Amino acid sequence: MKKLSLWLRVSAVLWIIWGLVHIFAGIMTMKGILTDDISASVSGIADKVDPTTLQMDYPKAAGAIIGQHGFNLLWIGLVTFLAAFYIWKGNTHAIFLAAITGGLADLGYFLFLDLGGYVNFVPGTVMTLFSSLAIITSFYAYFKRRNT
Repeated sequence: MKKLSLWLRVSAVLWIIWGLVHIFAGIMTMKGILTDDISASVSGIADKVDPTTLQMDYPKAAGAIIGQHGFNLLWIGLVTFLAAFYIWKGNTHAIFLAAITGGLADLGYFLFLDLGGYVNFVPGTVMTLFSSLAIITSFYAYFKRRNT
């Protein structure tokens, strides 16, 4: 049982880091929108793209869409961050809440930004690896515990 607890703690630490990074990314993305610097927000997301190619006058609607994205990053990061403390204690609902919330968010990131070649390995791809490892370690502990 102690070994399973270790897997849950590893998962919790990964989700804490992942959550904090996404909370920060959400705040920074919304900051760009609130200061009317949509280009900065877009450059912050697509960090592998030459920022000069992203400098333009974006329509207000595009800013609203990017702002919504920032808000989603914020709440998704917050949910996974809080769930991590319950995962540490072995809470089944928290394991699945973090996996669904963070996992699906990173799936979209992977499909559209990573595979598109628009982002650097650090921090984006590393965070996708963190969420994947967090899901694997918590699911391993959950299914092992369930089968004993």
